[in-house]
Amino acid sequence: MDLAYIPSPSTGVLHLGPLPLRGYAFCIIIGVFVGVWYGGKRWVARGGKVGTVADVAVWAVPFGLVGGRLYHVITDYQLYFSEGENWVNAFKIWEGGLGIWGAIALGAVGAWIGCRRRGIPLPAYADAIAPGIVLAQAIGRWGNWFNQELYGKPTDLPWALEISAGPNREAGLYHPTFLYESLWCVAVAALVVWADRRFKLGHGRVFALYVAAYCVGRAWIEYMRVDEAHHILGLRLNVWTAALVFLLAVAYIVISSRLRPGREEIVEPDLDPKADAKADGGSGAKSDGEADDAKAGAKVAGATKAATKADAKADAGSGSTDAGKTPAG
Repeated sequence: MDLAYIPSPSTGVLHLGPLPLRGYAFCIIIGVFVGVWYGGKRWVARGGKVGTVADVAVWAVPFGLVGGRLYHVITDYQLYFSEGENWVNAFKIWEGGLGIWGAIALGAVGAWIGCRRRGIPLPAYADAIAPGIVLAQAIGRWGNWFNQELYGKPTDLPWALEISAGPNREAGLYHPTFLYESLWCVAVAALVVWADRRFKLGHGRVFALYVAAYCVGRAWIEYMRVDEAHHILGLRLNVWTAALVFLLAVAYIVISSRLRPGREEIVEPDLDPKADAKADGGSGAKSDGEADDAKAGAKVAGATKAATKADAKADAGSGSTDAGKTPAG
């Protein structure tokens, strides 16, 4: 008899009156808030403005959710488009199924759009939010616990996960791979923050380090999972994806370190159209004042010149009179 194990929730939905609160969606939402909050603190610490991370996240988060769902549906299309399956279920994101690879890829597109609108560099933004993203992943993984999904092979370890019988699953004790990945993500966040402080990383290298470190953990955790997945040369598709993305991230770190060492000095220029307009207006007012001064100076110069001519004429007249009065001889 197993005396120690991690129990699974009897249901993944809590009802607050007529409103259903799904554990999976709740974990995703909490993760997003934590990621944006922590990313905002890091952005301000780097010299950015308050609220910038949240403004860009308005673009990045929806793109990321769509990307994550697309990756899951494409790589597990048999769950939705096979005979006997209802393709409408592909849109039921609240029931689980988000691929981190697609979420990061399409989320980066949304972040790029948001960064361009704010006039800030995407690599600097990515460096600021990298630890927040991986912490969001750590929290979001607990959504799999509510759905009793993505567990590993059977085990009798004290921290085994209890899974109840259900559609396409057998009751038993399994490796809690959701917990392994959650703990790994927390460790990656700590590593990234330490490395960033120690080596003053910049120009996207913090984000690349997060990606590389996450891929290492994801590869061995993926190898433990027993849920249905496509295989290539005997390995799960996500193992190959993790290996490829790891190599790309390491290559970026090496090349970027040589081309652009150090960290950005300015991550968010102080661009305020209203302030610029006011400055231009003040400059124009000053020019008008200078023009008035020039006009006044011209008037004074003209008056002085006229007065000089009058004095000269008066002196000439006075000299002629004196000459008439002087006797000859």
